[in-house]
Amino acid sequence: MSIVVVEGEKLKLSNLSKKMWPDENITKAEFINYYVKIAPFLLPYLKDRPVVFTRYPDGIKGKAFYQKNIPDYAPEWLKTYDEVSFNNGEKKIIRYALLNDLKSLLWAANQASLEIHPWLSRIGTIDYPDFAVFDLDPMENTGFEDARQLALVLKKIFDMEGIKGFPKTSGATGIQIFVPVEPRYTYNEVRNFVEFFCRVLEKTFPEKSTTERNVKNREGKVYLDYLQNVKGKTLIAPYSPRPLPGAPVSAPVTWEELEKGVLPDAFNIRNMPERLKKVGDLFQGVLKEKQKIDKWIVKIF
Repeated sequence: MSIVVVEGEKLKLSNLSKKMWPDENITKAEFINYYVKIAPFLLPYLKDRPVVFTRYPDGIKGKAFYQKNIPDYAPEWLKTYDEVSFNNGEKKIIRYALLNDLKSLLWAANQASLEIHPWLSRIGTIDYPDFAVFDLDPMENTGFEDARQLALVLKKIFDMEGIKGFPKTSGATGIQIFVPVEPRYTYNEVRNFVEFFCRVLEKTFPEKSTTERNVKNREGKVYLDYLQNVKGKTLIAPYSPRPLPGAPVSAPVTWEELEKGVLPDAFNIRNMPERLKKVGDLFQGVLKEKQKIDKWIVKIF
């Protein structure tokens, strides 16, 4: 165990020699150091957003679990957000972590939180997401290339409509496109906006894409998952690693890179810090360029 002081707080870092990605010889220490390097780029996308973790205490080949509630042993200084709900009159509270600073991020990393999934809204406007997400998810017998082609078609549609979207790889086989919006639309309105364009894409390329909810009927197509735009649902954060061979990360890319045929496994925790030094944060428009979407919300088929 190693004790470090981060932003005035003591952090106990444990099992630093444990292999998180055994085949790549990536230890927990290297994984935590990755978060140190990318924190200035990642933290703006986590600030004031409840997060969900996928934890791999024994590395990617061990058992994993999905965690919403922070554990009882979480430090007192960790900022949290309580989501209160009622089921048959019974009150339920989920206490989410807020990763607003480096010490909180490194605390999560020490929990072997290989994946970080933030909400689409911030605690100040929790019922109003500030971006709409298009999740292009290849199903069986399809792959990243199919998602790439559909993403580029969606880009052309956006250009015609005057909409700005920012693409990133999922870190697996998919592509996610974030459309920043003013945080004054409900989740239902944002979801309807995304559904409208997904159905346009589905009608245009029915042989390649689908909004079919039954998994059995999606084979051979890319699933256009507009249902990610629901309060409490999450997508992988930009720059977050994935528990896959090669230690890939969810990487923001330019539309030009997508056009040239960028590969999903091109970015990993070993080369992403250097890429950030060269190109900077390609995703920052998601936080800065808020858009109005009123005119498309009412166009659902």
